[in-house]
Amino acid sequence: MLIYGDKRSGNCYKLQLLLALLGKACEWIDVDILKGECRTDTFLAKSPNGKIPILELDDGRVLSESNAIMHYLASGSAFIPTSPFTFATLLQWQFFEQYSHEPYIAVARYINLYLGLPEDRKAEYEAKQAGGYRALEVMDKQLSQTPFLLGNQISLADISLFAYTHVAHEGGFDLAAYPAIRNWITLIKDQKGFIPMEA
Repeated sequence: MLIYGDKRSGNCYKLQLLLALLGKACEWIDVDILKGECRTDTFLAKSPNGKIPILELDDGRVLSESNAIMHYLASGSAFIPTSPFTFATLLQWQFFEQYSHEPYIAVARYINLYLGLPEDRKAEYEAKQAGGYRALEVMDKQLSQTPFLLGNQISLADISLFAYTHVAHEGGFDLAAYPAIRNWITLIKDQKGFIPMEA
């Protein structure tokens, strides 16, 4: 299997972290999004949406969308609950990550870290702060009740949300007011096989 991605991207880091926690390896192919490498004809033939990460299987089939790839990689593992309600709750957190968290925290980080906070993007960057803090409040409320998002055991929900939350400061978000999130970050970093995001 091949993964095409950018190691500084939280959506790509999710896959690296999951594979490490599973004790699995996968060949990695770096894609430079700032150079337009995900907009080439070759890449678009694999992934018409032109976004990373993508997973290419040995038989040539391709999966896109980081959370979908995670489900494929973790199939049959303890990271995916078997109870129908708990599984639906896992999906609920992953949809939350994509619709209520990533559009604010990840985009603010991209504008700051990748683009260097240019003057013409400052208003957009500042507009992301309120939504990002709302997402952090939702997470902190849950994590003040349970150590992980689904209870006492780490799941794909945690990996999905850890990716951008633990580097939220790179998008201007201060986690000082969220003790439950900070404790959760420590718990994830203490997991056997944990690997940090590449700088």
